[in-house]
Amino acid sequence: MSLLTSTQAMTRLNAALDGAWQAKPLLGDEAVPAASAINRVLAKDVFTPTDIPAFRRSSVDGYAMRSADAPGQLRVIGEVLMGQLSGLRVEQGQAVRVPTGGFVVDGADAVLMIEDAQTHENGAAISTTKTLAPGENTIHQGEDLRAGDAAIRAGTRLREQDIAGLLSLGITKVHVKKQPRVALISSGDELVSPEAAPGPGQIRETNAAMLAALVRKNGGLPIVFDTLPDQRPAFEAAAQRAMREADVVVFIAASSVGERDFVPQIVAGMGQPGIVAHRIAFRPGKPALFAACDGKPVFGLPGNPISALMTGMLFLAPTLWRALGAHNPPAPAFARARLTQDFRSPADLEQWFPVLLSPSLCGDEAVPAATPIPMKSNLIFSLVRADGVACARIGVDQLPAGQMVDVRLF
Repeated sequence: MSLLTSTQAMTRLNAALDGAWQAKPLLGDEAVPAASAINRVLAKDVFTPTDIPAFRRSSVDGYAMRSADAPGQLRVIGEVLMGQLSGLRVEQGQAVRVPTGGFVVDGADAVLMIEDAQTHENGAAISTTKTLAPGENTIHQGEDLRAGDAAIRAGTRLREQDIAGLLSLGITKVHVKKQPRVALISSGDELVSPEAAPGPGQIRETNAAMLAALVRKNGGLPIVFDTLPDQRPAFEAAAQRAMREADVVVFIAASSVGERDFVPQIVAGMGQPGIVAHRIAFRPGKPALFAACDGKPVFGLPGNPISALMTGMLFLAPTLWRALGAHNPPAPAFARARLTQDFRSPADLEQWFPVLLSPSLCGDEAVPAATPIPMKSNLIFSLVRADGVACARIGVDQLPAGQMVDVRLF
């Protein structure tokens, strides 16, 4: 039987989850201070309570006046101070000094830039040779938003400018989606804690901390379980706890087809519809498992660190943003680069491989050079040294030196 592609596997998972979430949303919402809501996903539309701006103001330092009086000479009858309204009104042949952001007084329909004015009589009069259009250098009341307009829509991942916008409306608390709680369950008799000195045949467990960082970066709250021994009862207990305490469950290792790969058997009993894809045409990460168990995404990710990170980046991270309902999840950055050497790949697999980028000049075109880094199981420093990863698609058995590739940057 041919393996599913990564796209087919994710399509199956998303279809199963979307159906469940339409009946019962995975996440509720909560109110949080707007000032600290960076990267949180808005749960409700925000409507502006007032016009923005709330008054007509100047976009330059200059003189508020009637546009019909330019060019010409005008009498300066006063000055607008920042943060204050003014009772002044300009009539024909008059002007009022106004700072950037200052109130444009009644009677004025434009602002003359200070650079376009010549002063006379110690500032009591000005003249200009410039022609002004009605509305020039002014910002009208409600030009940005009208009272009642939708300022920011539900599903928006809040950025710095969104937070500024909320605060400008006087909105200091917002309703956002709760962060998905993600159970991270590593397993393996050979694993010891990072603080321990590994004995013969042992290695330090780093996958859970690595994926916890990925989860935090992508809107979730990690719940790191103690490392499981290679015993089925331990997997069964962890699965039951994870379904009680978490919204998303991630098993790290034990998802393949070996004698002690308990994850497929355990996940099959965790809820409906269960496993939607197991073993995909993808490297590194062919043993990956995707499931939807009673509305909760469940992943079985490979145990070697490179595979765990790559499958986490490409499959777990977008699932978290989908659960949050984000319309604008963070988009990965790509760089166009030229391979420095041939890269061979199994034609029946989609293969992602790490590359090191360096400056390069090809003819008159400055294009980064991408050098593939040898990638073997458990050698995490092949990713530490890398600037990003490139992809050889299914059906491609060789990318020749000199070929342009899109590098997904770390």
